[in-house]
Amino acid sequence: MEEDILHNLEVIKTRIQKACEKTDRNPDEVKLLLATKTVSSERIKIALENGQILIAENKVQELKEKYNDLKGIPHENHFIGHLQTNKVKDILKYDVVCVQSLDRLELAEKLHQRLVAERKTTDVLIQVNASNEESKFGVHPNEAVELTRKVSEFRTLKVKGLMTIGLFSSETEKVRSCFKILKNLQLEIIRQNIPNVEMKELSMGMSGDLETAIEEGSTIVRVGTAVFGARVYPDSYYWDEGKG
Repeated sequence: MEEDILHNLEVIKTRIQKACEKTDRNPDEVKLLLATKTVSSERIKIALENGQILIAENKVQELKEKYNDLKGIPHENHFIGHLQTNKVKDILKYDVVCVQSLDRLELAEKLHQRLVAERKTTDVLIQVNASNEESKFGVHPNEAVELTRKVSEFRTLKVKGLMTIGLFSSETEKVRSCFKILKNLQLEIIRQNIPNVEMKELSMGMSGDLETAIEEGSTIVRVGTAVFGARVYPDSYYWDEGKG
């Protein structure tokens, strides 16, 4: 098991490096975030004990279940799933340092209220539905700048960039168009110079499309299956709001 995971990590790192070389980017500009949905603590530990730092969960329940097993190993925990407002307190309890899936004002308000009560701040990324698919969460691209502006008014929320899930398609140029939308939004928000907003991160690209995402400016690629192996559940398990 350990041998497989370490081999897979090297394959992904090589893919990232080659994609960066192709576009004259410094590989240090692109962070590898390990998506650990349905992955056991034992397997996650192997990655963390071999130099990986960033991990992310899609579901609050899994965050809880693995917290004690992993808390002794240095790492950063991000949240990348659809977050229901009644789960906000759990996110903070289990040391999530960045919510990448902030997609509506109501969630920002609930996060802010909880953070004020706990005298904390947290990093957030604005999730954009760049593929315009009904099956995916995220603010519509036309509303992303306005949501960013509103979120910036909450002093506890540190906006660090944008996140999207690309179109699940084998047609590279269709996928690329999603990433271009996110990059253009980033540039527009930078131009507007909104206080309390730092547009340095673009979280886009996964196992199947990370090269395209890096070519379009990704700074965080989210990889799970290509490191840890095939998942037990279908995609619908992770993106169904009702099962949060």
